[in-house]
Amino acid sequence: MEELGPGAVRIVPAGDGREIAVFNVEGTYYAIDNRCPHQGGSLGKGPVEGTIVTCPLHRFKIDLRDGVCPWNRVLRVRTYAVAVEADQVLVQV
Repeated sequence: MEELGPGAVRIVPAGDGREIAVFNVEGTYYAIDNRCPHQGGSLGKGPVEGTIVTCPLHRFKIDLRDGVCPWNRVLRVRTYAVAVEADQVLVQV
């Protein structure tokens, strides 16, 4: 994966047409499904404030730590474990 400095986001293919958005929030890495559960917008293209990403389509919010919408905990996206090894960011799919 390309360098992923603080504040950066990368959208990477995960197979079967899925994409994963990988975020670097102040040196902590988070990986979530890239599709918003509201209407399928690209979460990796939305603004991030703290650990909350906002879908650029309809302002739907997802917490990067657990993949859950802060105001409706039933709506969520899948999260993935992230590790850094030898300067590489690895996502467990």
